[in-house]
Amino acid sequence: MIRLISFFISAMLLASLSACGTQNAAKPSILFAQAWNSGIDPDEPAFQVQAIGSDTFVLRQSLRTSFEAPFLYLLVGETRALLIDTGVEGVDLRAEVDRLLAASGHAGMPLVVMHTHGHGDHVGGDAGFADRPDTIVVGHTAADVAAFFGIDQWPADTGTLDLGGRTVDVLPTPGHHDSHVMVYDALTRIMFSGDAVYPGRLFFVCDKAGEYAASIRRVAEFAETHQVDWLLGGHVEMKAEAGQAFNGESASRRGEHVLELPGSALADVKAAFDGIGDYPRVTPFPEFMLLPHPADPTGMSPPDWCKPD
Repeated sequence: MIRLISFFISAMLLASLSACGTQNAAKPSILFAQAWNSGIDPDEPAFQVQAIGSDTFVLRQSLRTSFEAPFLYLLVGETRALLIDTGVEGVDLRAEVDRLLAASGHAGMPLVVMHTHGHGDHVGGDAGFADRPDTIVVGHTAADVAAFFGIDQWPADTGTLDLGGRTVDVLPTPGHHDSHVMVYDALTRIMFSGDAVYPGRLFFVCDKAGEYAASIRRVAEFAETHQVDWLLGGHVEMKAEAGQAFNGESASRRGEHVLELPGSALADVKAAFDGIGDYPRVTPFPEFMLLPHPADPTGMSPPDWCKPD
Protein backbone atom coordinates (compact mmCIF):
# COMPACT_ATOMS: atom_id res chain seq x y z
CA MET A 1 0.00 0.00 0.00
CA ILE A 2 2.82 2.44 0.79
CA ARG A 3 4.20 1.89 -2.71
CA LEU A 4 0.76 2.60 -4.19
CA ILE A 5 0.44 5.81 -2.20
CA SER A 6 3.96 6.82 -3.22
CA PHE A 7 3.04 6.27 -6.85
CA PHE A 8 -0.02 8.50 -6.55
CA ILE A 9 2.04 11.24 -4.92
CA SER A 10 4.88 11.01 -7.41
CA ALA A 11 2.59 11.08 -10.40
CA MET A 12 0.13 13.73 -9.27
CA LEU A 13 1.60 16.00 -6.65
CA LEU A 14 5.29 16.19 -5.85
CA ALA A 15 6.34 18.29 -8.81
CA SER A 16 3.88 21.03 -7.93
CA LEU A 17 4.56 20.89 -4.20
CA SER A 18 8.32 20.99 -4.77
CA ALA A 19 7.95 24.42 -6.30
CA CYS A 20 6.88 25.67 -2.87
CA GLY A 21 10.36 25.07 -1.44
CA THR A 22 13.17 27.57 -1.34
CA GLN A 23 16.54 26.91 -2.96
CA ASN A 24 18.55 26.78 0.27
CA ALA A 25 20.68 23.64 0.14
CA ALA A 26 20.99 21.41 3.18
CA LYS A 27 24.10 22.01 5.24
CA PRO A 28 26.98 19.49 4.93
CA SER A 29 26.84 16.54 7.27
CA ILE A 30 28.31 17.04 10.71
CA LEU A 31 28.17 13.38 11.77
CA PHE A 32 29.51 11.66 8.66
CA ALA A 33 32.76 12.24 6.80
CA GLN A 34 31.55 10.76 3.52
CA ALA A 35 28.49 11.37 1.39
CA TRP A 36 26.15 8.39 1.39
CA ASN A 37 26.11 6.16 -1.67
CA SER A 38 23.06 7.04 -3.73
CA GLY A 39 23.15 4.58 -6.61
CA ILE A 40 25.29 6.69 -8.94
CA ASP A 41 27.94 3.96 -9.13
CA PRO A 42 26.31 0.80 -10.53
CA ASP A 43 28.98 -1.24 -8.74
CA GLU A 44 28.51 0.23 -5.28
CA PRO A 45 28.40 -2.37 -2.48
CA ALA A 46 25.16 -3.66 -1.00
CA PHE A 47 25.95 -1.74 2.20
CA GLN A 48 27.89 1.40 2.95
CA VAL A 49 28.99 1.72 6.56
CA GLN A 50 30.06 4.78 8.54
CA ALA A 51 30.90 4.80 12.23
CA ILE A 52 29.99 7.21 15.00
CA GLY A 53 32.75 6.66 17.53
CA SER A 54 34.03 3.12 17.97
CA ASP A 55 30.78 1.36 18.88
CA THR A 56 27.98 2.79 16.73
CA PHE A 57 27.68 1.82 13.08
CA VAL A 58 25.32 3.23 10.47
CA LEU A 59 24.61 1.05 7.44
CA ARG A 60 22.87 2.16 4.28
CA GLN A 61 21.45 -0.47 1.94
CA SER A 62 22.20 0.45 -1.64
CA LEU A 63 19.61 2.02 -3.90
CA ARG A 64 20.83 -0.54 -6.41
CA THR A 65 19.26 -3.26 -4.25
CA SER A 66 16.10 -1.35 -3.26
CA PHE A 67 14.68 2.10 -4.01
CA GLU A 68 13.89 2.31 -0.27
CA ALA A 69 17.65 2.50 0.52
CA PRO A 70 16.98 2.06 4.25
CA PHE A 71 19.39 3.00 7.01
CA LEU A 72 20.15 0.40 9.70
CA TYR A 73 21.93 0.91 13.01
CA LEU A 74 24.26 -1.33 15.01
CA LEU A 75 24.95 -0.31 18.62
CA VAL A 76 27.62 -2.24 20.54
CA GLY A 77 27.69 -2.54 24.32
CA GLU A 78 29.98 -4.45 26.63
CA THR A 79 27.94 -7.66 26.69
CA ARG A 80 25.68 -7.56 23.61
CA ALA A 81 24.88 -5.57 20.51
CA LEU A 82 21.63 -4.14 19.17
CA LEU A 83 20.66 -4.04 15.49
CA ILE A 84 17.88 -1.60 14.68
CA ASP A 85 16.04 -2.71 11.49
CA THR A 86 17.08 -5.29 8.92
CA GLY A 87 16.24 -3.52 5.65
CA VAL A 88 14.96 -5.10 2.46
CA GLU A 89 15.43 -8.79 1.72
CA GLY A 90 17.84 -10.06 -0.92
CA VAL A 91 21.18 -9.00 0.56
CA ASP A 92 23.40 -10.64 3.21
CA LEU A 93 22.99 -8.32 6.17
CA ARG A 94 24.07 -10.93 8.70
CA ALA A 95 27.50 -11.25 7.09
CA GLU A 96 27.93 -7.48 7.20
CA VAL A 97 26.89 -7.27 10.85
CA ASP A 98 29.20 -10.13 11.86
CA ARG A 99 32.04 -8.50 9.93
CA LEU A 100 31.55 -5.23 11.79
CA LEU A 101 31.43 -6.96 15.16
CA ALA A 102 34.58 -8.94 14.41
CA ALA A 103 36.44 -5.87 13.14
CA SER A 104 35.58 -3.98 16.30
CA GLY A 105 36.82 -6.78 18.55
CA HIS A 106 33.42 -8.34 19.32
CA ALA A 107 33.31 -11.42 17.12
CA GLY A 108 30.33 -13.63 17.92
CA MET A 109 28.85 -11.11 20.37
CA PRO A 110 25.25 -11.84 21.45
CA LEU A 111 22.83 -9.77 19.39
CA VAL A 112 19.33 -8.36 19.73
CA VAL A 113 17.59 -7.60 16.44
CA MET A 114 14.74 -5.13 16.74
CA HIS A 115 12.74 -2.95 14.38
CA THR A 116 11.48 0.60 14.40
CA HIS A 117 8.31 -0.90 12.91
CA GLY A 118 6.99 -3.84 10.94
CA HIS A 119 6.98 -2.60 7.34
CA GLY A 120 8.76 -4.86 4.88
CA ASP A 121 11.66 -2.49 4.19
CA HIS A 122 12.57 -2.62 7.91
CA VAL A 123 12.18 -6.35 8.61
CA GLY A 124 13.28 -7.92 5.30
CA GLY A 125 16.59 -9.27 6.56
CA ASP A 126 15.24 -11.03 9.66
CA ALA A 127 15.53 -14.53 8.23
CA GLY A 128 19.30 -14.22 8.01
CA PHE A 129 19.53 -14.04 11.80
CA ALA A 130 17.17 -16.92 12.60
CA ASP A 131 19.97 -19.43 13.17
CA ARG A 132 22.65 -17.04 14.43
CA PRO A 133 23.84 -18.18 17.89
CA ASP A 134 23.00 -16.02 20.91
CA THR A 135 20.61 -13.91 18.87
CA ILE A 136 17.09 -12.70 19.65
CA VAL A 137 14.87 -11.36 16.87
CA VAL A 138 12.08 -9.25 18.38
CA GLY A 139 8.65 -9.67 16.81
CA HIS A 140 6.91 -7.05 14.70
CA THR A 141 3.68 -6.37 16.61
CA ALA A 142 3.13 -3.80 19.34
CA ALA A 143 2.48 -6.67 21.78
CA ASP A 144 5.80 -8.32 20.83
CA VAL A 145 7.73 -5.08 21.31
CA ALA A 146 6.01 -4.21 24.58
CA ALA A 147 6.66 -7.67 26.03
CA PHE A 148 10.35 -7.76 25.11
CA PHE A 149 11.24 -4.25 26.30
CA GLY A 150 9.06 -4.28 29.42
CA ILE A 151 6.59 -1.61 28.30
CA ASP A 152 3.64 -2.06 30.65
CA GLN A 153 1.28 0.54 29.19
CA TRP A 154 1.50 0.92 25.40
CA PRO A 155 2.08 3.57 24.12
CA ALA A 156 2.39 5.74 27.25
CA ASP A 157 5.34 3.99 28.90
CA THR A 158 8.99 3.72 27.88
CA GLY A 159 11.01 0.51 27.75
CA THR A 160 14.73 -0.08 28.11
CA LEU A 161 17.44 -2.49 26.98
CA ASP A 162 20.78 -2.92 28.75
CA LEU A 163 23.63 -3.71 26.36
CA GLY A 164 26.24 -3.72 29.13
CA GLY A 165 27.51 -0.27 30.05
CA ARG A 166 25.08 1.17 27.53
CA THR A 167 21.32 1.34 28.04
CA VAL A 168 18.88 2.48 25.38
CA ASP A 169 15.33 3.76 25.85
CA VAL A 170 12.53 2.46 23.61
CA LEU A 171 9.68 4.92 23.06
CA PRO A 172 6.41 3.71 21.50
CA THR A 173 5.46 6.05 18.64
CA PRO A 174 2.48 4.57 16.76
CA GLY A 175 1.00 6.55 13.89
CA HIS A 176 3.05 5.59 10.88
CA HIS A 177 2.68 1.96 11.99
CA ASP A 178 0.98 0.40 15.03
CA SER A 179 4.25 -1.03 16.40
CA HIS A 180 6.49 1.96 15.61
CA VAL A 181 9.12 2.91 18.20
CA MET A 182 11.99 5.33 18.46
CA VAL A 183 15.21 4.34 20.24
CA TYR A 184 17.19 6.83 22.34
CA ASP A 185 20.88 6.23 23.02
CA ALA A 186 22.19 8.44 25.83
CA LEU A 187 25.81 7.58 24.96
CA THR A 188 25.63 9.31 21.58
CA ARG A 189 22.61 11.52 22.42
CA ILE A 190 20.97 10.22 19.25
CA MET A 191 17.30 9.35 18.76
CA PHE A 192 16.92 6.63 16.14
CA SER A 193 13.60 7.79 14.77
CA GLY A 194 12.64 5.28 12.09
CA ASP A 195 9.93 6.49 9.74
CA ALA A 196 8.27 8.74 12.32
CA VAL A 197 10.74 11.62 11.80
CA TYR A 198 13.23 11.69 8.95
CA PRO A 199 14.05 13.82 5.89
CA GLY A 200 11.26 12.34 3.81
CA ARG A 201 7.55 11.61 3.51
CA LEU A 202 5.89 11.05 6.89
CA PHE A 203 3.21 8.56 5.83
CA PHE A 204 0.09 7.93 7.90
CA VAL A 205 -3.50 6.89 7.27
CA CYS A 206 -5.91 9.84 7.52
CA ASP A 207 -7.54 8.70 10.76
CA LYS A 208 -4.14 8.09 12.44
CA ALA A 209 -3.19 11.78 12.54
CA GLY A 210 -4.18 12.16 16.19
CA GLU A 211 -2.26 9.05 17.23
CA TYR A 212 0.82 10.19 15.29
CA ALA A 213 0.61 13.68 16.83
CA ALA A 214 0.34 12.21 20.33
CA SER A 215 3.45 10.11 19.70
CA ILE A 216 5.44 13.14 18.61
CA ARG A 217 4.28 15.06 21.68
CA ARG A 218 5.49 12.26 23.97
CA VAL A 219 8.89 12.20 22.29
CA ALA A 220 9.13 16.00 22.53
CA GLU A 221 8.37 15.75 26.25
CA PHE A 222 11.03 13.05 26.61
CA ALA A 223 13.53 15.37 24.92
CA GLU A 224 12.84 18.03 27.54
CA THR A 225 14.57 15.83 30.14
CA HIS A 226 17.06 14.01 27.88
CA GLN A 227 19.65 15.60 25.63
CA VAL A 228 18.72 14.73 22.04
CA ASP A 229 21.35 16.16 19.70
CA TRP A 230 20.40 14.30 16.53
CA LEU A 231 17.62 12.30 14.91
CA LEU A 232 18.66 9.49 12.57
CA GLY A 233 15.76 8.04 10.62
CA GLY A 234 15.04 5.16 8.30
CA HIS A 235 15.52 6.84 4.91
CA VAL A 236 16.43 9.98 3.01
CA GLU A 237 13.76 11.04 0.52
CA MET A 238 14.22 14.82 0.47
CA LYS A 239 16.55 16.75 -1.76
CA ALA A 240 19.12 19.23 -0.47
CA GLU A 241 16.84 22.03 -1.71
CA ALA A 242 14.33 22.86 1.01
CA GLY A 243 10.87 21.42 0.51
CA GLN A 244 11.73 19.19 -2.45
CA ALA A 245 11.41 15.41 -2.50
CA PHE A 246 12.63 12.80 -4.95
CA ASN A 247 10.06 11.27 -7.28
CA GLY A 248 9.38 7.63 -8.03
CA GLU A 249 11.42 4.52 -7.41
CA SER A 250 14.72 5.52 -9.01
CA ALA A 251 17.86 3.41 -8.61
CA SER A 252 20.04 6.52 -8.31
CA ARG A 253 19.83 10.09 -7.02
CA ARG A 254 21.84 13.27 -6.93
CA GLY A 255 21.67 16.05 -4.38
CA GLU A 256 20.22 14.24 -1.36
CA HIS A 257 19.47 15.90 1.95
CA VAL A 258 21.81 14.79 4.74
CA LEU A 259 20.61 11.87 6.87
CA GLU A 260 20.74 13.56 10.26
CA LEU A 261 18.21 16.07 11.54
CA PRO A 262 18.92 18.21 14.60
CA GLY A 263 17.03 17.48 17.81
CA SER A 264 15.06 20.67 17.21
CA ALA A 265 13.32 18.93 14.28
CA LEU A 266 11.07 17.28 16.86
CA ALA A 267 9.55 20.69 17.55
CA ASP A 268 9.14 21.28 13.82
CA VAL A 269 7.25 18.02 13.31
CA LYS A 270 5.15 18.67 16.42
CA ALA A 271 4.22 22.11 15.09
CA ALA A 272 3.31 20.58 11.72
CA PHE A 273 0.88 18.17 13.36
CA ASP A 274 -0.46 20.86 15.67
CA GLY A 275 -1.28 22.90 12.57
CA ILE A 276 -3.32 20.24 10.78
CA GLY A 277 -6.64 21.96 11.46
CA ASP A 278 -9.91 20.26 10.53
CA TYR A 279 -8.27 17.42 8.63
CA PRO A 280 -4.76 16.41 7.52
CA ARG A 281 -3.60 17.27 4.02
CA VAL A 282 -0.40 16.59 2.11
CA THR A 283 1.91 19.44 3.10
CA PRO A 284 5.61 20.03 2.32
CA PHE A 285 8.01 21.52 4.86
CA PRO A 286 11.70 22.36 4.37
CA GLU A 287 13.04 19.03 5.70
CA PHE A 288 10.07 16.66 5.57
CA MET A 289 6.58 16.24 4.14
CA LEU A 290 3.38 15.31 5.95
CA LEU A 291 1.77 12.64 3.82
CA PRO A 292 -1.63 11.55 5.13
CA HIS A 293 -3.48 9.16 2.85
CA PRO A 294 -6.73 7.19 2.75
CA ALA A 295 -6.54 3.52 3.62
CA ASP A 296 -7.76 2.92 0.06
CA PRO A 297 -6.78 5.72 -2.36
CA THR A 298 -8.73 4.34 -5.32
CA GLY A 299 -10.54 7.13 -7.11
CA MET A 300 -9.08 9.80 -4.81
CA SER A 301 -6.22 12.25 -5.23
CA PRO A 302 -4.02 14.40 -2.97
CA PRO A 303 -3.53 16.81 -1.33
CA ASP A 304 -7.05 16.96 0.18
CA TRP A 305 -7.95 13.28 -0.02
CA CYS A 306 -8.48 13.10 3.76
CA LYS A 307 -11.21 15.76 3.64
CA PRO A 308 -14.45 14.43 5.15
CA ASP A 309 -17.34 14.02 2.72
